[in-house]
Amino acid sequence: MAEETNRRRFDRKSTLNLVDYVILGERGEQLGRGMGRTRNVSLVGLLLETYSPLQPKQRVMITIGLADDTIELKGQVVHVETSPPEKRHYAGVAFIEMAKEAQEMLKRYIEALENEKNKPGPPTGK
Repeated sequence: MAEETNRRRFDRKSTLNLVDYVILGERGEQLGRGMGRTRNVSLVGLLLETYSPLQPKQRVMITIGLADDTIELKGQVVHVETSPPEKRHYAGVAFIEMAKEAQEMLKRYIEALENEKNKPGPPTGK
């Protein structure tokens, strides 16, 4: 099997955040609504876990709870996957529209995740 290369321009950080999403039609009308959670996030996209399937190329308005704030952004589903035993659905979402303030909050949140990851662990007490 050929070795896979990571073609992403931005690293994704593992995270679990509650998400409210609205499926948008071609004219921006609401076609559906659901709840889910993030599995990972970057400055340009996220992996969304839901109980209802999303379809490739669907546009979604996402509201994410980040620490004490919420951000809203528009994204487009770029790939989907289903995990049959748990009946969970995963959608890779590329961000297509986000306010500058939301972008800054997301950037700070990702930086905080990175800083937390790089913190030394507790002493082992040997």
